[in-house]
Amino acid sequence: MERWPTTRLLSTAARLVEISWNEKLKNIGLTHAGVIAMEVLAAKGPITQAALAEVARVKAQTMGTTLARLELHGHVSRQRSDSDRRSHVVTLTDAGSAALAEAVRLEQDVLAPVEVDTARLREELRTVVRGLAGIPALDRPAGDSNPPA
Repeated sequence: MERWPTTRLLSTAARLVEISWNEKLKNIGLTHAGVIAMEVLAAKGPITQAALAEVARVKAQTMGTTLARLELHGHVSRQRSDSDRRSHVVTLTDAGSAALAEAVRLEQDVLAPVEVDTARLREELRTVVRGLAGIPALDRPAGDSNPPA
């Protein structure tokens, strides 16, 4: 491992984190993909299934599968759009909001056993994601150690 390139370390760490988090999420009937969908719904409110897939950067079919599972567990509801009968509007339910809050708590537990400065790690990962996605860096005042949300 000492000789692995940074990309391999990052990829391996991401897989291990996702495996650990998915194990925790399974206990409350969620998956990583489901949490992402619910986070988008919590932030944006009810939106179409197609728009949700676009924001989450997944294919519509993939989102459909994720939403079917979330709907089965009562975390979301889907209704035909009044303006376009071909599309469905997805809404986060109260049970979904509660499950999302628990998922956020569980996510914080994933790195708890690891001796790492999670705030610094988060900032570095945000820099990597922004750089690779072509998103401009956020300007912060000099000396501002609080990373933007």
